[in-house]
Amino acid sequence: MNRQGLQRFTGAPSTPQEQLERCEMCATPVASRHGHVVDVHRRALMCACRACFLLFTRHRAHRARYRAVPERYLWDPGRPVSGQEWEALDIPVGVAFLLRTDTGVTVFHPSPAGASERALDSRVWFELAAAHPLLTIAEPDVEAILFRRTENGADCFLVPIDACYRLVGTVRRYWTGLDGGDQLHHHVDELFAEIKDRARAVS
Repeated sequence: MNRQGLQRFTGAPSTPQEQLERCEMCATPVASRHGHVVDVHRRALMCACRACFLLFTRHRAHRARYRAVPERYLWDPGRPVSGQEWEALDIPVGVAFLLRTDTGVTVFHPSPAGASERALDSRVWFELAAAHPLLTIAEPDVEAILFRRTENGADCFLVPIDACYRLVGTVRRYWTGLDGGDQLHHHVDELFAEIKDRARAVS
């Protein structure tokens, strides 16, 4: 992920003056909870006021450079990801996300150094998508499929890409020791609890 887009989640505590965020499109001050726009060319996440956010929702279908990040969270409780399907993804850690772009599907997984990435084999993608239609619903560039390994397979959610930026920033900020440490696990548990609470089940 673009490191510049992650700085708001990973930097040192800011001063009250620095905490006043502004829309990166028009410089209007924004509330602490605000929408985001993706610069597809730079793969950067940008803060947006409501007016700019709504402006760029109109361009999703036209593959414009700037695209508003949707606010939906979805999951498919009737089609859990099996252990065999998880193994086919060949992910060395317990949390990862998939992002579709014009060039294919990329696997990202967070680490203390940021998000590692690699292209996902197209055969694996097509087989997984055939069994889990939720994957095909995600809008390219602005929505991701987020996985978390479980005892029997993996939980799977469709989330806005900014939720994944939060995850990557959380791992970078709180990782300690060899396995991340208790504080990191606590924050990751909180994030997934929030995602599950917000997620709407698809039919």
